[in-house]
Amino acid sequence: MEEIQASGGSPEKKSAKKNSVTVPANKKGRHVMGMLNFLRIIVIPVFWLCLPFRFYGKRKVKDGPCIYVCNHYRIWDVIYPACTTWEGIHYLSKKAVVHNWFMSFFCKKLKAIEVNRDGNDVRAVMDSLKCLKNGEKISLFPEGTRNKTDAEMLPFKSGAAVMAIKAKVPVVPMMIYKKPKPFRLNHILMGEPFEFTEYYGRKMTDDLVKEADEKLLNKLLDLRRKHAEFLAAKKRRKKS
Repeated sequence: MEEIQASGGSPEKKSAKKNSVTVPANKKGRHVMGMLNFLRIIVIPVFWLCLPFRFYGKRKVKDGPCIYVCNHYRIWDVIYPACTTWEGIHYLSKKAVVHNWFMSFFCKKLKAIEVNRDGNDVRAVMDSLKCLKNGEKISLFPEGTRNKTDAEMLPFKSGAAVMAIKAKVPVVPMMIYKKPKPFRLNHILMGEPFEFTEYYGRKMTDDLVKEADEKLLNKLLDLRRKHAEFLAAKKRRKKS
């Protein structure tokens, strides 16, 4: 027993700590991921040269727990939330990505949360709530997959609103305005963080879940609509 205590605990406890999905806070109270900081400093500037982008709206997101919700076109869409904070972000990623021979290394370092698309996501929800209650950020794409169609958005999958309600954390709505194209300035729209306070403490029936999902979807679509109006007005001013 003395030897175990001297070495810092049992092997089981060390293994559990190593495999934990959460990230401990540093002295400043921030939950930082070294790999994500590497991507921010080294990879993102190189990425920007090929696929330049500009944020519209309040870019900086304050420290603390939140859920980034964004539409999804390309695998590199994960970069955009990372540009809004220096804290770590847990990305909800499908099984095929987490176990991909190349991506698995990054998913492990970024402590990505694996999601099964067969609807059995109990573990993913529990891990997400654990991170949020630990004061961390998560990011997800409610469409569930990349949008390869001409539609504005794919059908919404439920989950983001309910998690925000259960954890009582704000949602940060983001929209990628049209499919990103190389060597053209792409527009990333940032909405104001908001909470589903009207649902706190209530039993979430199917009708309430659907209602909350629709409110979230409308927040995203409203970002796109307002930006389209802004661009149209800007174009008219140039012509006049």
